[in-house]
Amino acid sequence: MSEDVRKRAAELRRLLEHHNHRYYVLDEPEIGDDEYDALLDELRAIEAEHPELRTPDSPTQRVGAEPLERFERVTHHEQMLSLANARNEEELRAWESRVGNYLKRLDIAASEFSYTTEPKIDGLAVTLTYEDGILVRGATRGNGLVGEDVTRNLRTIGSVPLRIDGAPELIEVRGEVYMPVSAFKELNERRAAAGEPTFANPRNAAAGSIRQLDPALAAERPLATWFYGTGAVRGLSFDTHMQEVEWLAEHGFRVNPDTEHHDGVEGVVKRCRWWEGCREELDYEIDGVVVKIDERALWRELGVVGREPRWAIAWKFAPTTATTTMKKVVWNVGRTGHLVPFAMLEPVRVGGVTVTTATLHNEEDLARKDVREGDEVVVMRAGDVIPQVVSPKLPRKNPDAPRPEPPAKCPACNTPTEKPGGVFTICPNRSGCPGQSFQHVKHFVSKGAMDIEGLGEKQALRFLQEGLIEDVADIYELSEERLVELEGFGETSARNLLAAIDASRQRPFKRVLYALGLPGVGAVTAEALADHFGSIDELRASDPERIEEVEGVGPIMAQQIAESLADEPTWALIEKLRAKGLRLEADPSERRAAGGPLEGKTVVLTGTLPRLTREEASALVKGAGGKVTNSVSKKTDFVVAGDSPGSKLEKARSLGTPVLDEAGLLALVRGEAPPEGVAGAGEGPGDGA
Repeated sequence: MSEDVRKRAAELRRLLEHHNHRYYVLDEPEIGDDEYDALLDELRAIEAEHPELRTPDSPTQRVGAEPLERFERVTHHEQMLSLANARNEEELRAWESRVGNYLKRLDIAASEFSYTTEPKIDGLAVTLTYEDGILVRGATRGNGLVGEDVTRNLRTIGSVPLRIDGAPELIEVRGEVYMPVSAFKELNERRAAAGEPTFANPRNAAAGSIRQLDPALAAERPLATWFYGTGAVRGLSFDTHMQEVEWLAEHGFRVNPDTEHHDGVEGVVKRCRWWEGCREELDYEIDGVVVKIDERALWRELGVVGREPRWAIAWKFAPTTATTTMKKVVWNVGRTGHLVPFAMLEPVRVGGVTVTTATLHNEEDLARKDVREGDEVVVMRAGDVIPQVVSPKLPRKNPDAPRPEPPAKCPACNTPTEKPGGVFTICPNRSGCPGQSFQHVKHFVSKGAMDIEGLGEKQALRFLQEGLIEDVADIYELSEERLVELEGFGETSARNLLAAIDASRQRPFKRVLYALGLPGVGAVTAEALADHFGSIDELRASDPERIEEVEGVGPIMAQQIAESLADEPTWALIEKLRAKGLRLEADPSERRAAGGPLEGKTVVLTGTLPRLTREEASALVKGAGGKVTNSVSKKTDFVVAGDSPGSKLEKARSLGTPVLDEAGLLALVRGEAPPEGVAGAGEGPGDGA
């Protein structure tokens, strides 16, 4: 083997590590996927011909190991601790007082401390062990002392460094593996479309992925990481926690950019409340804020009580889980005919509201969780998400209670149910089942779809029962004369509803496509399909292979979309909607243009703009070749802020992202520089912009 081959292999490893870091950690890729793949293929070829050049830290070793029969147990070099909780400002201040009093008893002069705050990620805690800069082991937290060796699965995550330059003799790096909320939703959409069981929440999805015995399966899941500290270290020390976090960031680890330092507890309280206010806007789940004393010398003095350090605490948000009794399992029929179970519960307070019903997702998920009538169950509610039953509390009160089974007849139309493919039970009465009609109308008029104000769930059910409508196209034939005959409707309310129905004809094609309720097509997929094909006719004329080219659409979903559009009753309904004036073709301004002044740029819109609606502003960005996303990250090129911009503006400022007003956006889409006075990275509307 020549020295040139050895040098080339080393150079390829260096290049691939560099580009991995740019893509997964900094969110700033320098090359395209094709160039990256070419480098990786070249390295694979060299290592195949010269196996002696294959190193444990080679990028080729991220995926491809043989499946395991089980995970080995491993002992951590240093215990992974738990955190005590503070549920409000009073409990946080009480912790501060306890720390101060404890240090006084030790005769340590520390009347004031500085602090750090960082989000408490709701993921799977892991520890990575590096020896002489090489990743030798990755493990789950386990009981804090002993975890499971999941090295091969952690290697598949692009943001996990396989080696560290300038590393000490030994270092344990601690962090959380999680699944982004957007990726979780898309994964569940694909699994549901493929007839596979869906995950209950992003944390379960991340934990289940890391505990796959086959690394190739783990590699298919969209996992990400945040790292926040270290365990055992030999040959390196830190004076402060912020110094520790900065070292991790400098050495290739993905650390949360919103980790902050505070001189006093007032700043800590303010920051915790800020996190609680913006948690629903994040693309990752958090259940609190971790507060630490920054000075690590005080960590050693304060020590640990049991498994909890005195020098840190978690400000926990309002609980999103509670325990209650599941009285009964009830079955509804969905808009595509699937029978969907939900739980009737003893009333319980969860996340600040009283809950009496909760979803059980689907038949497969119900069987997997094995919850039965009469069980004590754990119920979870997060934000505006529908409450869900997470699991039974074991041992169950009545171990002989039967497992719930789907009914033999549809609960809505009494048609005998079927179970094609042996996965989900369905009602085959597609055209005559009132339950399916109701669910379709309910989805069609909802926000994100046609968004017809005044036509909610109750009115939809009433119109179907009264015979005013039989399908969603009939909504556009409602008349004032017929509406005022109904109890509760006067001339004003009837006219307002008809005006809202008429306004919905102008919803963009992507919204109409989502409203149709095609199998597996959520709002994100509908937008991607609309942008790719431009019209319902072009989409219908495409074969599954072409539909599969769209981002987020797999072969099974592509086949289902093609079959749905080829179905005569479905296409007849679409033609009825076309005749009612609905938009089944995207306006050129709604599609992302190639070669525009914003090509390759990502824009986030926040707040209320003076003249443009959110959809109008989005259309302008797309027409200029840009992409609009919902959350601010290092990938964001511009934030356009109006009145009441919320936490996205603060996030943009903290990242140094340029902030524009409406005039600045209009200048950009024209290919001009923003006018002077437009808000910059440190300013925003109302700050002299």
